[in-house]
Amino acid sequence: MAFTGFPDEAFDFYERLAADNSRPFWQANKSVYEQSVRGPMVALTEALGEYGPFQIFRPYRDVRFAKDKTPYKENIAAVGETEGGASLYIQMGAGGILTGCGYYGMAADQLERFRAAIDADATGSELARLGTAVEAKGQRLGAMSELKTAPRGFPKDHPRIEFLRRKGLFAAQDWPLAKWMHTKQVVTKITTAWAVARDLTDWLDAHVGPSTLPPPDAYER
Repeated sequence: MAFTGFPDEAFDFYERLAADNSRPFWQANKSVYEQSVRGPMVALTEALGEYGPFQIFRPYRDVRFAKDKTPYKENIAAVGETEGGASLYIQMGAGGILTGCGYYGMAADQLERFRAAIDADATGSELARLGTAVEAKGQRLGAMSELKTAPRGFPKDHPRIEFLRRKGLFAAQDWPLAKWMHTKQVVTKITTAWAVARDLTDWLDAHVGPSTLPPPDAYER
């Protein structure tokens, strides 16, 4: 089906799930999830086909080692990948839509290349400039996690210590719930956000690239 936006029922579904994150609620509302949440997300990924393919994350949480035992994720998300290896991420939930691009978390081999490129004056200064440019346009930089201090082998007063401490790097754009989310304007908003961060993701693709380690098994089959 063609993507025409996320219906009110999609945002309402996640608002109600947050209030009752249980198997009985899920079973009673699974058809709403399939028709109003997952269906439009599939259509959105198809509309973004030139950036894909995309994989949609499973709605079930892995609670084996988690303190929070609620069984279902309170958002739906999908991820694709650039030719160079950067991730392209989309997330929708009760509060609105988030999109991001980059390397959320890096494997050991990626992290080694990342830190070496940050440490080198030419490539490191370029990254700092690109990060500043992205933030100036309203996006935020982040990572899955970061160290409290400098990584081993690097001085604590390194001029780019804020990047060295990160174990990944992505640029993200958050939008609170708005009327345009019910329209196909979602496609334009997402692709524009990715375009804003394109120079940053190109830097990451050039100096970090994909890991040789297998990816986690976190998507729908």
